[in-house]
Amino acid sequence: MATGQKLMKAIRVHEFGGPEVLKLQSDVVIPVPKDRQKGDRVFSTHTVSGGYAEYALANDHTVHTLPEDLDFKQGAAIGIPYFTAYRALLHSAHGKAGESVLVHGASGGVGLATCQIARAYGLTVLGTAGTEEGQKIVLENGAHEVFNHRELHYIDKIQKSLGGKGVDVIIEMLANVNLSNDLKLLSSGGRVIIVGSRGPIEINPRDIMAKESSIIGVSLFSSTKEEFRHYAKALQDGIKAGWLKPVIGSQYPLEKVAQAHENIIHGSGTLGKMILLLR
Repeated sequence: MATGQKLMKAIRVHEFGGPEVLKLQSDVVIPVPKDRQKGDRVFSTHTVSGGYAEYALANDHTVHTLPEDLDFKQGAAIGIPYFTAYRALLHSAHGKAGESVLVHGASGGVGLATCQIARAYGLTVLGTAGTEEGQKIVLENGAHEVFNHRELHYIDKIQKSLGGKGVDVIIEMLANVNLSNDLKLLSSGGRVIIVGSRGPIEINPRDIMAKESSIIGVSLFSSTKEEFRHYAKALQDGIKAGWLKPVIGSQYPLEKVAQAHENIIHGSGTLGKMILLLR
């Protein structure tokens, strides 16, 4: 280590394993920005040096101005959730005003972002959540109706609400549990957009054939630089318009990052975007 270098706290991983391999170090050299690594008030979708730290580097095409309307906690909740939601709903599903969308697992960061975006763009928004508190948050963030996905016959309630028409778009957070039911809920030409899955599931291809429906996977980092710029512009417009309002969920200090990951893996659901507090 060179004399005079400033140090910071950061999480470092030195071996493969579970959350226990996330180790807090207090002697990590603070990275120094070079050309095209900005130092402004921004939010980011990706870092060069790692985001679990007091300081991080990011290339300029992955950072975007954070308006004064939002604080840094909210800024931390924009990048992955909102960019993923925008790509899923508007890029992959080609959702448009007048269509209906079911956000299957709507109370987490991506789910709430999807509800806000869908409502702002004129879609009819249905959501699911597993708790009373989660359902309340979903309704407060753009959904017209919400259903408890832990109820035994909640799928029947969704079908009844749709009046037999089916739903145009489903944004799916847990495909390994819900995909088979999703296909039965779709309208003719409907699209299931898979944002999350934790394993395999068996489906009947006839459910896709009869309605000429589609199953489309989403990977945010398949986006081009131009697509990221387009998403950023649309989302910054949403901040200015007042409809983009990140909901902060669980908050953990940096030294509790392993516990945060344990809770993500073993938790039964989330409310808002989980964030790490660095100070």
